[in-house]
Amino acid sequence: MRTLTLLFAAAVILSTWSVRASADDAFKSIDFATSDGIRARADVYDSAPSSAAWVLLFHQAGWSRGEYREIAPKLEKAGYRVMAIDQRSGREVNGVRNETHLRARKKKLRTDYLAAYADLEAALRYARRELGASRVVVWGSSYSASLALRLAAEHPNEVTAVMSFSPGEYFQQESAAYVQGFARRVTQPLFVTSSKKERAQVEPIVEAAPAEKKILFTPASRGQHGSRALWSKWPDNDVYWTAVNGFLQTYVPPTLPAN
Repeated sequence: MRTLTLLFAAAVILSTWSVRASADDAFKSIDFATSDGIRARADVYDSAPSSAAWVLLFHQAGWSRGEYREIAPKLEKAGYRVMAIDQRSGREVNGVRNETHLRARKKKLRTDYLAAYADLEAALRYARRELGASRVVVWGSSYSASLALRLAAEHPNEVTAVMSFSPGEYFQQESAAYVQGFARRVTQPLFVTSSKKERAQVEPIVEAAPAEKKILFTPASRGQHGSRALWSKWPDNDVYWTAVNGFLQTYVPPTLPAN
């Protein structure tokens, strides 16, 4: 295992498009169908070439796709096409409410962590079938960091790489090693990070994965929980970005060289 330690995305239908026009971070908000009949919401940043790899961004507990309003444009600027998804388990962050959660509640569907897995699968299906994504990085934060590992394990031919920010055994009702069980089937390039105090909880998950190309990144500073570690408000965000960009450029560059 490569370890970096410094003490350093049924038939799916597009139903609505609404454009947020901003100078540097314009995106399209889309709705796509899930297997249980609700319309999940996502923001799509797609200015990169059609051949570019896609990054599917899943948020942490209690939040929404708003977790990535600062992060997604930076990934887009680096050459990636990006889709930030609302899972049904979540509410609001950065002034962005979780539309998928509201729709699931209206239909009286479950909105717990495991129920949100249907939204991850639907997003991957949409990206592959409707957006024509041939290379897909799935990126999770907190509980969705764990579900991203499950997604990679269950869809090995559709997920190109995994980026998991603060995964953990958040599904004790299933088993004490639920996430490790899926990690044991992850062979794609794998990037895992967390705050310093969370390292002990993520190490067993990383060690379980048979992926030959895997990185466990721990910052020298205290660090942050989940993808918010990349927000510019944190003084150590730059070291996280260095690790993230290094992994992506090495294992899933935005475009492949011409033959």
